[in-house]
Amino acid sequence: MRVIAGTARGVRLKTLPGADVTRPTVDRVKEGMFSALQFLLPGARVLDLFAGSGQLGIEALSRGAASCVFIDENRAAVRVVQENLRAAGLSGQAQVVCSTAQGYLAAADGPFDILLLDPPYRHGTIKALLPQLGRVMAPGGVALCESEREAELPLRAGALVLKKQYRYGTVLVSRYEKEQGEENPSNDDSDLSGQL
Repeated sequence: MRVIAGTARGVRLKTLPGADVTRPTVDRVKEGMFSALQFLLPGARVLDLFAGSGQLGIEALSRGAASCVFIDENRAAVRVVQENLRAAGLSGQAQVVCSTAQGYLAAADGPFDILLLDPPYRHGTIKALLPQLGRVMAPGGVALCESEREAELPLRAGALVLKKQYRYGTVLVSRYEKEQGEENPSNDDSDLSGQL
């Protein structure tokens, strides 16, 4: 696994053994995710929830993000993130926190311009967390959420609106944006048929 673009391009990243602990995002999916963010990354404040090896947040920093907070509840994963940041020369722009995503979101202030979520598949984690994300996002902020292809996600969740979905084999990446000036619109779990 390596950084695929930017100042740390080519740097090899460590990961914890075992797919149950961390499931690295394949390069094709990662490239697609960051192509969708390319104009938002310069100077962005990024939050990488479920950081695992830290590869998504490190990719964001390598491509010009100003800062990134990495969250993972696994202490061994946190150590790997710290090692990978040092290897990429990006430790000075990063904060690594050992916490659950829910716990961090409940206490964090933000605001973040970009949120990256790659939780374990098939647990409904993204759908459960979406309503909490708007509180830590800047107006116009973007959340990219990686899930299994068949995941059913709402058209709207709190202040977030689903703008687009990208499919890569068995992987689904959903792009949510925080509406400007509308903090708590009503939730709407409408079906997405015909919307994208």
